[in-house]
Amino acid sequence: METNNTLLFITGGVRSGKSGFAEQLAKKISISTATKLHYLATAQSTDTEMKNRILRHKLDRQHSDVDWTTWECPINIQNLSYQFSKNDTVLLDCLTTLLTNEMFSSERNWNDPIVQDDIIMKIHNALNGLKKNVHTLLVVSNEVLNEPGYNNELITIYQRMIGILHQKIVLEASQAYLIESGIPVRMKGESL
Repeated sequence: METNNTLLFITGGVRSGKSGFAEQLAKKISISTATKLHYLATAQSTDTEMKNRILRHKLDRQHSDVDWTTWECPINIQNLSYQFSKNDTVLLDCLTTLLTNEMFSSERNWNDPIVQDDIIMKIHNALNGLKKNVHTLLVVSNEVLNEPGYNNELITIYQRMIGILHQKIVLEASQAYLIESGIPVRMKGESL
């Protein structure tokens, strides 16, 4: 089996269909490469809406025609990289939730530029570690950079941090997709 350490990036607005597209793409890759499918979920059940969204995603995978192994890891995803091998296709959903979780997971001050840089580097390094260990890593994120910051320091900092992460990931990705109203638009790379 080819071990090419492929990185794919999928972004779009909230409820744009990006997770469904990413799951279908992961399934296609898994079947064509004979790799095992893994879902790395970063969401935490913080309210009724999020609880229902998590349940819907779980049910979608349970009713899939392929087997998924789900890993729930809202922070410190680097701790999972040793769990995977070149025989695995991993879908991380989603980067924006992971960033939020990491920003508020400790007593460190999120508005300190050094802390911000540390968080960006931690997430980027964790993704690189995952990518090195797996056949294919798909990263799903939300497109939040077009929204105004509403003169809110937290939102402005968050948008800057996710923008930096998006740029780093897309630079290294072999493919990047933007999902608009359920329609994938390939922004980088050739079709698989």
